[in-house]
Amino acid sequence: MRLPVKYISAADALQLVKSGDRVFIHGSAQTPTNMLRELSLQSDRLKDVELVFISVLGQIFVDQPGMEDSFNINSLFVSEPIRKSVNEGRADYVPIFLSEIPELFKRNILPIDVAIVQVSPPDKHGYCSMGVSVDVARSAVNTAKKVIAQVNPNVPRTHGDGLIHTKRFHAITYFEEPLHEASFGERVGADEIKIGEHIANLIEDRSTIQMGIGAIPDAVLRCLGNHKDLGVHTEMLSDGIIDLFDKDVVTNKYKAIHPNKIVTGFALGSRNLYDYIDDNPAFSFLDIDYVNDPHVIKRNPKVVAINASIEVDLTGQICSDSIGTYQFSGVGGQMDFLRGASLSQGGKPIIALPSRTNKGLGRIVPFLKQGAGVVATRSHAHYIVTEQGVAYLYGKNLRQRAKALINIAHPDDREDLEKACFERFKIF
Repeated sequence: MRLPVKYISAADALQLVKSGDRVFIHGSAQTPTNMLRELSLQSDRLKDVELVFISVLGQIFVDQPGMEDSFNINSLFVSEPIRKSVNEGRADYVPIFLSEIPELFKRNILPIDVAIVQVSPPDKHGYCSMGVSVDVARSAVNTAKKVIAQVNPNVPRTHGDGLIHTKRFHAITYFEEPLHEASFGERVGADEIKIGEHIANLIEDRSTIQMGIGAIPDAVLRCLGNHKDLGVHTEMLSDGIIDLFDKDVVTNKYKAIHPNKIVTGFALGSRNLYDYIDDNPAFSFLDIDYVNDPHVIKRNPKVVAINASIEVDLTGQICSDSIGTYQFSGVGGQMDFLRGASLSQGGKPIIALPSRTNKGLGRIVPFLKQGAGVVATRSHAHYIVTEQGVAYLYGKNLRQRAKALINIAHPDDREDLEKACFERFKIF
């Protein structure tokens, strides 16, 4: 028999949060905007509340100047809403592989006092779904001392690890608001399409693909229409997957693990994507410590990991999370999949970036900017792709790498790079 759910106001539910607590906030499309708004209104009664999350979207309210005594943001990734706060020193960032974040909760390195999540209405058995953001939220809920749920009918029900029974919640509130959306296709230009074509030529039929976030992964998906029997095992997915699935390009038939399923940790895209995923058994949303485990990833053959970067130096060092000392994003899952693809039989770890920024600055550089974060080392780089072509670095020495990378730099940058290469390696 289905038990009735007792809903209370968001303000009353948040009374569970006490000064000094560490509070996990559900992220990405599932960011509970109304709960964050209500939490900010309780700043006068709260002191030293630590807020932990990965990517959050939209206005989060608790990051406003003057709230630092009430809320200390300690983020595990730097998404746009908190970028300014982090770089102004009003919020903190923890560099960590996405696959290892659940260990912070499980091993009580960052024990969670309260987890705030946004979920679907309960089904007839009393189970709610964490929708399109299971990722690290599953472990946060499992380990939190108290859990507050915002039930929202706009949250899709997803298959996998994201189901939570209402009896696990210590307070439940109801609020209907749109899920956060993102459109990466709007950022796809001619250079991104060229990069997508280069990468598509590297992908064999029956490969298992992983896509990072942004315009380049979206461009790659657009260029895969003639491929056959691709599989998907990825930390995140967006709208580009729909067309490939409908056209039977993505079949998942030849995956070694989870055949016939698209495996992911979270999804971010349009409402059309969320509706497509809703109660769709072809999609399996799993805990990120499993999805992003390199030892799991490598079990599929021909894993192709496609991730973006900010800049690459002439030895193959990859900066993907900062512009010099300016913290732009985070470590995320890039290294998890670069390593997993490298260990996969026939796998291909790929880093992609336009040869120049929108301001005309080169992205293939003699040296990374001072303070830049090396997300992937020179030993992890196999393929670097720009719109100018493909540089294969695996097994290459430093001089060979430099020459290969100069060949895919912007033509107007090559002379300066050749001079830098000669000064450092005495060749060119």
